[in-house]
Amino acid sequence: MSSTEHHHGEYKVAGGKLVVADLDVADGTIARANLNGDFFLEPDEALEDLNAALTGLPADASHATLRDAVVHGLREGAAMIGFDAAAVATAARRALGHATTWADHEWEILPPVDLPIATNVALDEVITRDVAAGRRKPTLRLWDWSERAVVIGSFQSLANEVDPAGAAAHDVTVMRRISGGGAMFMEAGNCITYSLSAPASLVDGVSFADSYPFLDAWVMEALADVGIEAHYKPLNDIATAHGKIGGAAQKRLANGGLLHHVTMSYDIDADKMMQVLRIGREKISDKGIASATKRVDPLKRQAGRSRAEIFDVMMGVFERRYGAQRAALDPETLARAEELARTKFTADEWVQRVP
Repeated sequence: MSSTEHHHGEYKVAGGKLVVADLDVADGTIARANLNGDFFLEPDEALEDLNAALTGLPADASHATLRDAVVHGLREGAAMIGFDAAAVATAARRALGHATTWADHEWEILPPVDLPIATNVALDEVITRDVAAGRRKPTLRLWDWSERAVVIGSFQSLANEVDPAGAAAHDVTVMRRISGGGAMFMEAGNCITYSLSAPASLVDGVSFADSYPFLDAWVMEALADVGIEAHYKPLNDIATAHGKIGGAAQKRLANGGLLHHVTMSYDIDADKMMQVLRIGREKISDKGIASATKRVDPLKRQAGRSRAEIFDVMMGVFERRYGAQRAALDPETLARAEELARTKFTADEWVQRVP
């Protein structure tokens, strides 16, 4: 005889209601579904539709399969208020163990350590692959470095982004990272950069657009703690009332790893940045601004805190919210990152892969 397993999952819709899925699974199939929560649903009988839509589906059904079953199973004229079919699918996936929450993981924090830019970029790939493979805990890593560098997005054209004369004049190291997004001008101490390496299950069923504010809710709290009221400006910009202060980028690896990467300006020499980055000139060309200085609103001025103090606040908030523990970068991981930096990230084939 087959045994029945009971599963419970919850999902709070951002700005909406709580959806709870209590599921019985037998022989790899959802045998019974009980959806409940503080949402609104009209008519009352439509709740039967939600439960019936999930019943009989495979326990390993994808988020899209669950969502579509709810959409097609709901009677005509029914109204879901404070939640939607995607929220039901997420609650069900969480119940079945395919989607996870922050609390489902043990988090580790790697405080900033001065490393070459190439090693920092390589660590993103090494750590994220290790997290996906279960070789290490999900990790928040804060960057530090001493050299002057530009790190371009995975799909950006090197020629279109970087002025070679300006880069040579200012002795700039040019790197390409594995995540998308825009170019970052990074002098020592001029910005705050961190990488979040997590299982992709943390954003299971969450769109790219929604995942950015979801993954950075903790840093918004940290910024508020230093006196900065920040918000997300779609798709991936972090801004205040004074303007943009940073941007995020992501990479979802085929092995189930998620890399979420953020850089926020702290005290950038905008004139030097303009000499090195071509794209900065184009972005302000139609705004009547002679210098990029007015477009840079660094954290140093708004927070009135040192960069190290802001790092400490960030780590403290992450520890408080998610029960994270601080750790040290182990020599074996560092050695693998240094080797990957040598064989991949400093190679012309990678840096110039989009010429």
